[in-house]
Amino acid sequence: MRLISCAIAAAAVFAASTASAQTVNLTGMYRCIEGCRAAPVGSPAFVTQNGPDLNLVNEAGQASRAWPDVTAPATRIWADAWDEGAVYSPDAMIIQFDNGTVWQRDLGPPPPPVRIVHVSKAPTPRVRKHQSAVTHPRAGKA
Repeated sequence: MRLISCAIAAAAVFAASTASAQTVNLTGMYRCIEGCRAAPVGSPAFVTQNGPDLNLVNEAGQASRAWPDVTAPATRIWADAWDEGAVYSPDAMIIQFDNGTVWQRDLGPPPPPVRIVHVSKAPTPRVRKHQSAVTHPRAGKA
């Protein structure tokens, strides 16, 4: 009886760690940056994640279901249709497959440069005296 309860407890711990180990959300668009065998470098790839379940579409448009790898569920995934694993970075910016293919998260185009416009103050109006009111030092001398 004690052996059965230990086995159930171990199975529960394993199931809980597999389901909750992947805390990073991998959903998004990636770019193949290395080892792109089916398309040119820079081709898009996609990951959709729903809980621990993932759907992958590689740079050639081939899809695969994936899930956390049982050997390292916090850092690796297993792509079923491609029969290979991949390791992902803690910030989910890089996915590196066992065959050498590397995907980098595509964050979109960079924001446009900021234009700085300097606004000068309008000049203060000067008070001009009328010409006849001005006295010249030489006025009246011949």
